[in-house]
Amino acid sequence: MKSKQYDVVVGIPSYNEAATIAYVTSVAGQGLAQYFPDTRNIIVNVDNCSPDDTRGAFFAADIPVGIDKHYISTPEGVKGKGNNFWNLFHFCKEAGAAIVIVVDADLRSITPEWISYLGYPIRDGQDFVTPLYSRHQFDGTITNHLCYPFVYSLAGLDVRQPIGGDFAFSRKLCSYWLEQKWDDMTRQYGIDIFMSLNALFGNFKICQAGMGSKVHNASAPKLGQMFEEVVYTLFSTLHRNRNKWLEEYIDKSSDVIWKHQVQAVEQYGLEKMTEPQTLSIDIVKLKSDCRDEYQRYQSLVKRYLNPYAFARIDHMQSMDYYDVDILLWSHIVYSLFYLFDEATEDEKKDIINALKPLYFARSITFDYETFRYSINFAEAEVRNQAMAFLCQKPYLLGLYHGNHQRI
Repeated sequence: MKSKQYDVVVGIPSYNEAATIAYVTSVAGQGLAQYFPDTRNIIVNVDNCSPDDTRGAFFAADIPVGIDKHYISTPEGVKGKGNNFWNLFHFCKEAGAAIVIVVDADLRSITPEWISYLGYPIRDGQDFVTPLYSRHQFDGTITNHLCYPFVYSLAGLDVRQPIGGDFAFSRKLCSYWLEQKWDDMTRQYGIDIFMSLNALFGNFKICQAGMGSKVHNASAPKLGQMFEEVVYTLFSTLHRNRNKWLEEYIDKSSDVIWKHQVQAVEQYGLEKMTEPQTLSIDIVKLKSDCRDEYQRYQSLVKRYLNPYAFARIDHMQSMDYYDVDILLWSHIVYSLFYLFDEATEDEKKDIINALKPLYFARSITFDYETFRYSINFAEAEVRNQAMAFLCQKPYLLGLYHGNHQRI
């Protein structure tokens, strides 16, 4: 029996979001009624069997008449944001949805207009809409220091929030994602960068939508499961698409030539950004966490970094003073990224662990450089960092096409 068909789906992934999901659902419903009044619409909560009764809060949300709701959960004990999206993609494919909009369940800044900012570009022929937020410099550290620089430098597109959490996609891209290789990390927090990179390297039409400020349950830089899963998926997906960012940019008939152009993507939604969410950070705790991670993984840092880089990092740790500038950071990350390519699974875990204290050190450096200044200054520094990764592509080339030794 064929499932009920829908034109527009709003997906809300969740785990223990009973406190906020009703508000997000209600506002999404208002947006659907206002901006997609003549289509068949549904809001779908894809959940991990949340024990806080997220399901009940979702169904209690007040939405306009004519918009359906549906709840899908992974089996009890099965978690992972990627598993939620696996369920959402299959639902959308069976429903024949032409437009799929996804919003985070913990949003407090969502407005009905977000549905149009994300949905209208898909209606107009785009395949993937990524968000463009005003975000505090202490928020989105994995995006700022790893995901954005890699997308900018290796994929060659200026997509500012490749793991933003709020986005939209087409029917064609939904089917494409289901056809790709899904590993364990993709089924967890690696799903966002998996989606972005596969859309980029799959030559789909990508744009950005200005969303204003993102106000949500933000947090200071932290490691653990999310960091490991995002970095593993970032590195693995880039390596699987090596022919797109490495061999494609090499002229084998002459000297090696790197393509330095980065393409801007079309922008929809708001043209001007609003003031970002106010955040504070406990720099003392951040430095303490950095020291703890370094003591735990110092031997791995020494094993995988070249002697010069290790000496600088070790000196910083001994002095409790951090100066991981964008040049050193790009060299360190590219070195570990290269070693990750042909590493065993155990070695890949070690490489990610070696990156942890270095990521903390870079975050601390950035925070000290920017906390006294405006958000615009901090944003310029993030973009300068992405440019540094772009300019250091010849270093990565040397690792792949030189003597295969650490430089």
